[in-house]
Amino acid sequence: IKLEMPAINLDGEVSVLATVQEVIETLQSCAITWQNLISTALKEQMEKVPQGNGPLAHIDFWRERNRTLSALTEQTKLPEVQKVLEILQEARSEHVVDLQVVLSDLRKQHRETLHNTRFLSALEAHLKKLTYGTGLDVVLDTIPSLMNALRIVWIISQPYIKDKLMVTLVEEITWEISTRMYKAVDLHTLFKEDRTTAKSKITEAKRTLEQWKKCFLDVCAQLEESERGKYWQFDRKRLFEKTDWMALVCQDLYDILQVIEEFHNVFGPEMKLITGNLKCVDDLLRGVNGLTRPIEELTFDPFSIKSAQDWKLIMDMFREGVSVENIKQIFVKNLKNPPLFKGHPPVAGAIAWSQFLFRQIKHPIIRFQEVEGLLASARGKEVKQIYLQVAKRLKEYGDQKYNQWRKETKQLLPVLVQNTLLKVVTEEPVTVNKSVHFIVNFSPELRELITEAKYMEKLGFPVPEMARYVALQEDKYLRYLNRLKNILNCYHKLMGTLNEAETKLLDDHIQGLWRIFQPGHKRLTWDSLGVGDFIMRCTPAVRSFEWLVQQVHSYSEGINDRLLFIESANLFKFPLSKNGDELPKAKEFFDYIICKRAKDVEHMVRKYSEIPQLLIKVERHVANTNSGKSPKLASYYAYWEKKIYQVLTQLIVRNLQAFNAAVLANVPLFQIEAVLSVPEIILQPNASEIVKMTVQCIEDCVEVTKRFVRWMHGMCIECPPQRVEDGVFTFTFYSDVSQDPLIIELACLITENVHKLLTSLTKCFNQWQRYRQLWELDKDVVLEKFAAEKPTCVAFDDEFQFYMKVAQEVTHQPLIKDEQFIRLQLAPLASMVQENARGWSFLLGKLLNKSAREELFSLQEEIHVG
Repeated sequence: IKLEMPAINLDGEVSVLATVQEVIETLQSCAITWQNLISTALKEQMEKVPQGNGPLAHIDFWRERNRTLSALTEQTKLPEVQKVLEILQEARSEHVVDLQVVLSDLRKQHRETLHNTRFLSALEAHLKKLTYGTGLDVVLDTIPSLMNALRIVWIISQPYIKDKLMVTLVEEITWEISTRMYKAVDLHTLFKEDRTTAKSKITEAKRTLEQWKKCFLDVCAQLEESERGKYWQFDRKRLFEKTDWMALVCQDLYDILQVIEEFHNVFGPEMKLITGNLKCVDDLLRGVNGLTRPIEELTFDPFSIKSAQDWKLIMDMFREGVSVENIKQIFVKNLKNPPLFKGHPPVAGAIAWSQFLFRQIKHPIIRFQEVEGLLASARGKEVKQIYLQVAKRLKEYGDQKYNQWRKETKQLLPVLVQNTLLKVVTEEPVTVNKSVHFIVNFSPELRELITEAKYMEKLGFPVPEMARYVALQEDKYLRYLNRLKNILNCYHKLMGTLNEAETKLLDDHIQGLWRIFQPGHKRLTWDSLGVGDFIMRCTPAVRSFEWLVQQVHSYSEGINDRLLFIESANLFKFPLSKNGDELPKAKEFFDYIICKRAKDVEHMVRKYSEIPQLLIKVERHVANTNSGKSPKLASYYAYWEKKIYQVLTQLIVRNLQAFNAAVLANVPLFQIEAVLSVPEIILQPNASEIVKMTVQCIEDCVEVTKRFVRWMHGMCIECPPQRVEDGVFTFTFYSDVSQDPLIIELACLITENVHKLLTSLTKCFNQWQRYRQLWELDKDVVLEKFAAEKPTCVAFDDEFQFYMKVAQEVTHQPLIKDEQFIRLQLAPLASMVQENARGWSFLLGKLLNKSAREELFSLQEEIHVG
């Protein structure tokens, strides 16, 4: 487009040229030509559209417009054009106004085009990656940076960039992304590719579509938060309706691939091994592969929103095919071991399972029938045929299960109802040490047949007459079953509480109970008329036996309480210290133990004498006698007498162990003294007396059992005293208890420990032996000899100091020694040593006095003579 310049000479002043009519007329004609030319050019540019789709075609469109408008704009800036305009304005030509309007419009359009071109050029690199990138991964990586560039340019270029341009650009980008995705996902080859690769491709396509929308919305949110008044208010449905639909289709395609893969995983070699039917599994696989055929042969574009309804029908048809294939898969896989509904028996449960599978595939077929022509298509006919085949197999499976059950029921049911009520687990003969075990002989097969019959009727199958009759008796059978179980549970629980002695004791009553149970495991069956009467006889018999067992246990508990009292008695009760640290003397200690023991033994003997009375009460309930010598209770008497012996033995053992522990413990219980019995230091009482008291205390402890008189053989009556040559002899537990090896060992051990302790205590006398000269030497002879030597006063003073030091040193010695259970008092010994030292000092003083008197008298005599 070129503006033609006027053919006249325009040299000269504007004001002069504006007055020349010929010049004005020529320039007006030129202005009209320019106006028409520019207006036509602008109109043509406004009417042009991008040549092609996509954002790059949009960029080319704006660049072309910019080149055209820029060239035209540059011509309007030429000096010749500017002088023409000035002359016409000076001449006040009416044509110049219209030309100025057109020129203003040109400048405006050029300015807008220039800004748009610059704006789009800033995005060109990103848009080229979007358009020419080698794969969808490049597109996916480009979208965030592209959107960020869009946001920045939008902010910088305001207010030049218009919403219309931005909307158009976003639409072109959406178109480009959709086109790239469409090219990547080819439905004609998708299902022929490796499934992992195909799934990856679909996933990437869906992510790309979703990423585009997400990034756009994120930028919108950023603009709303940071750039008030500059955010995007675009029609989001217009922008993303297509990509949302394409993402939904991609998800459907992914689901299809996933389902096909799962089918192939299931119908693999393992399934062929499980079912053993290779042809059936291969047929299933062919059916699975045929599910995608309608999608591969589509006559419409599924990614087009206009085809949404058609695509939904295709997916419904696929899901129905999958459903039928799923049902076939479930049926084949669980054919031999079908899953059962809660409470359903095996056969009726399997039939109910097959009917449930049938209903699962029937419902969609009915729905498809409502859509005109859907089942008439090739794929519809194929699905319908598969449905009929599966339905036929399910029906045959249910009929086969029923017919087999009906046949087995007719054979088995008469046998099951002839079972006896009870069954003996332990075979006779039965000893008193092992009781017979009974179980209710209600076959699980009979219960299952009853349940099967009830469910078969619910499923609409005819039930054999006998099975129907037995099923109607179910409540009665269950009532009998529960009552018999309660009876036997009570019986077995009672028997479980009996020990061997109690079992022998109640042997006659147990045998009587067995006789009552006998018809239940010998004669009566589940279809007998006397079942109710049998239960009525068993119930009170077991209750009576239960009461008897409770009585025996009650008296046994009473006996055990008394034996526990005896066994837990303390036969070595020690006295408490009198005043703080003061302990009793040895004799006081052992006398206290024996005295307390005697009182406790009286209580123990009274408890022991009550035991026969309790056994007589047991005899009254078991044998209906109260003599204490019933032959039926002989073994029971012996059981308790043996237990009494064990209790008494344990009583003595435990007390001797406790006493031995007290002997070894570092807690003094009584005290003895160390005294001087010239020429030796001894214990008082001496060691032999202490050992004797200890032995006597131990013997007295064991002789406690002499107070417990034995019973006569086969009775619970005490043996009377027997006259012998030496007097009277009474049978007690002493003769047996005293011979127990552990008791003998403990008695010896205690005595040995006391011996060792006393020996250890006497060793502490060694430190006192250094004073032995005080009592071993004759102080009269020694000191007379000392005085005869005429010692000096200093010598006398040395001797006095020695004896005073001894007396003082003794006071600093430990006067109490605690070792194990004895406290040794050394104060008496210290007192005697001090007394001896004072005796030597006193005698020495007398000699010193005598010597001094003699010297004084001698001195007086010398003075007198002189």
